[in-house]
Formats: sequence, C-alpha cells, structure tokens
Amino acid sequence: MSRCAVDKPAEMFDRDFEWAELTRFAALPGPRATLGVVSGRRRQGKTFLLDALTRADNGFMFTATETTETDALRQFGEALARYRDQPTPFRFAHWDEAVTELMRIADRGGPTTAVIDEFPFLAKASPALPSIIQRALDPTAQHANTPVRLLLCGSALSFMGSLLAGNAPLRGRAALELVVPTLDFRLAAEFWEISDPRTALLTNAIVGGTPAYRREFTQGDTPGGPDDFDDWVVRAVLNPARPLFREPRYLLAEEPELHDTALYHSVLAAIAAGNAARGGIADYLGRKSTDLAHPLSVLQNVGMITHEADAFRRNRSAYRIAEPLVTFYHAVMRPAWGDLERPGRATAVWRRAQTTFRSKVVGPRFEQVCREWARWHAAPETHGGQVTRVASGTVNDPVAKTGHEVDVATHGENGDGRETLLAIGEAKWNDVIGMGHLERLQRIRALLTARGTATDATRLQCYSGGGFTDELRRRADDDPAIELIDLDRLYHGA
Repeated sequence: MSRCAVDKPAEMFDRDFEWAELTRFAALPGPRATLGVVSGRRRQGKTFLLDALTRADNGFMFTATETTETDALRQFGEALARYRDQPTPFRFAHWDEAVTELMRIADRGGPTTAVIDEFPFLAKASPALPSIIQRALDPTAQHANTPVRLLLCGSALSFMGSLLAGNAPLRGRAALELVVPTLDFRLAAEFWEISDPRTALLTNAIVGGTPAYRREFTQGDTPGGPDDFDDWVVRAVLNPARPLFREPRYLLAEEPELHDTALYHSVLAAIAAGNAARGGIADYLGRKSTDLAHPLSVLQNVGMITHEADAFRRNRSAYRIAEPLVTFYHAVMRPAWGDLERPGRATAVWRRAQTTFRSKVVGPRFEQVCREWARWHAAPETHGGQVTRVASGTVNDPVAKTGHEVDVATHGENGDGRETLLAIGEAKWNDVIGMGHLERLQRIRALLTARGTATDATRLQCYSGGGFTDELRRRADDDPAIELIDLDRLYHGA
C-alpha cells in the first residue's frame, strides 16, 4: 500500500476518523514491526473496517474462534499458508513459531497489515500469547522482523483495555489504540435513513446506534415513518423468527466475564425498571447493597452499563444500561417472553406494553439524547459558554422537604478557568411543556444560587418531544436565558 491516503470504501458509512487512523497506521514508514489495538462493543463494525483495510492493503486477516490452543494454531497455520500462496499449511507447535512467521510476511518492499480479529479467544486458550507478541516486538528481536503492521482486535472490552494497561506485557508497545464507538443519535438516524425526528428517536430508543442492527439483523427493514413504527416493532423486533428477537440474550452470553448470566440479567432488569442507585437495585433483587459491588463492576467493565456521577452531589451516582436494546428487552420483552415466543402474539404484547415503553424506555433514552445534544451538538451560545461536562442530578429542597431531579445540568468554565453551571434543563418526551415546568426550573436555580452553585445567568432549558405552550414560547422570545429545544432542533439544530 502506498503512503498516500487510501479512499474509504463507498459502502462504509461515516467512520472517517477511524478509517484515517487505520490507514495512517498501516502506512507507517520504517522497517520494524508495529502494534495496534482496536476495540469496541460488539456489532459496531470493527471487523468490517479491518476487512476493508486488509483488502486495500492486500494484507492478512485471521479471525479467531473459541477453541483449544492446538486447534487455533492449526487454523492460523492454514490461513497464513493460504495468504502466502503455499501449497501446504504451516504446522506450528506453539505460538512462538507462529508469531515469528507472521512477522516475516511484509516481504514486498513496504508495510503490510496483519489483523488478528477476536484476539481474546486466542489469549483465553493461550494466556502467554501477549507476552510472546511483546517479545517479538522487542528491539532485540526486530532485526528478524519485516514492517508488519499488526492489529489486535476484540470486543471483550475489559480484556482489550487491559492489554496496554499497568504492567501488561504489551504496555507501551502500541502505536495505535483505537476504540470504535456506537453511532450517536444523529448519525444513527442518518444511517437508518429516517428523516422524521420522532420516528428516529423512537427507533433509537430500541436499537441505539449499533450499525449491525440495520444491516445484518433487519436486512434493511426500517420504519417507514410514524404510521409504520408500531408495525416495524412487531415484524422486526418482537418477531421470534428475526435475529433482533434473541440478540439481547446473546449479548450477555458472548461476554466471557459474565459467568452467572441469571444474576447479571436480574441486575439489568432492576436498572431497566428505573432503579439507578445501588441501593434501589439491591432492594429490587432482595439482596444486600454490598453483594452487588462485583456484578455491577463487571457489567461496567464489559461496557454493558455506565456509572455516572450526580451533577450536584459527589456522594451520589446513577447506573444506566449502555445498550438501548438491552433496556427494551428487560422492560418490554422479558416480562412477556412466553407470549412473544409464540407466533402471532406480538401485536397484543406491544399494545399492552405502550405505557411501559414510554416511561421505562423512551423517556430515559430521550433524557440521555438531550444530554448528548447539550454536550456535543449545541453551540456555545446556546449555553452561554464552552461546555465541559453534562450530567443529571438531584437538588434538595429543604423547605418543600423533597428533591428535584434535573435531567440536563450543563457545566462549563468561566473566564478564570473555574467551573460554573451554565444551564439546567428538564426533558419531557410526551408532555407539552408549559409555564409550570419553567417555574420548577426557576425554583431549582434559586436553590442552587443560594448554595453558590448557580447564578442568575444560569440558563433554563426545556427539552420536549411533545411541544411547548404558546405562553412559554412567548416568554422564551422575551427572555434569552430561556431555551426551548424540540425534536427538530435536537436532530438538526445547535
């Protein structure tokens, strides 16, 4: 491959940054072998990216399977022999031999890409493999290498993250550490080719931004618009003959660290039911809070949940499910699994699940989308400053003896570099927001101002999927400190 930029394949959606970094790595000059690590949650298109790279580079790609060390070495030897046009497979006795041979494939006068996909499978069967690769990359061994650009790829986030961390053998050896993310809500709507913002948000609340759920899992079956959304859910998601139906269960089964899947499903069900704090999750499961430290940590390590600090209280935090399809499964599908497994029952189940879907699935997802918009898409002028972090939080009201939930708390920096609260916002998916919601935000701002957290300049933002009253619109027109954000602005505005 030449050292000039390689055109991204026409069929590849977005991923401009990832493609640029991969092609830069693949074309790195120099005679020595170089290491890169690619990771990300399952179904995000990592293999698609790397396959396109090796095709452009005429490189080598080996996809590992969950098997024994002996069988893995046999498969690797056969794949390497095919790549090198050798009539007989390599017979490697151990990985030292295999890695040594791999480091010799760039014999065409320039860098050559070599990809080992699903690397955690190989490392599970051969725990010494990272150390063997580290030894092959040592300066003392580089004289025997050719300019191979070796990429290790995997979806086991905790394992892949540990490859280059702490005292790991490959620490300090990588010239690339690339995480392939899910598509954000705007890119997801574009990828699914959904132009109506309401339909886009509803779809995102189920399938999120995982590219494979449109391509491999629905074969391009997308909601045709608001009138088709319910039918699409029944035919593409709740249909026991379609791949999306059992996908949430498979996601857990595919994670090597999740041994007691029943426990982890129960924890996820508790979070999907609206229990964001560890104590609430423990009460839901009938367990002690201390018993959940390990399963919550594991779910976080594998990327299944996030743990987010409260915007206003450092001793408080919230757990959220990272994959919308898992939330949908636990809130809507799992309670009615027996009915859904029988063909023809999905329509009735979906009709009964509407209230739950709105409150447990769409509502929380809408709030998260609003936070993402505030952090990454809104203009600095919208908040009155440059944003540094966005979170949700709870504000105590000692007079009313209650706590006020703030869905979107936007922090930034003031002129002297100190953090300041730029805006607080309320997000309502199905409600028409009016003066009562604004007055509530004003009360919260007053409480925060009394504590020295906010000021009169802290903006009040109303996010709504259902619209705004005329009175509130007139008030916002007269007061630049009040921002109204509807679905169209979320998807197209700043």
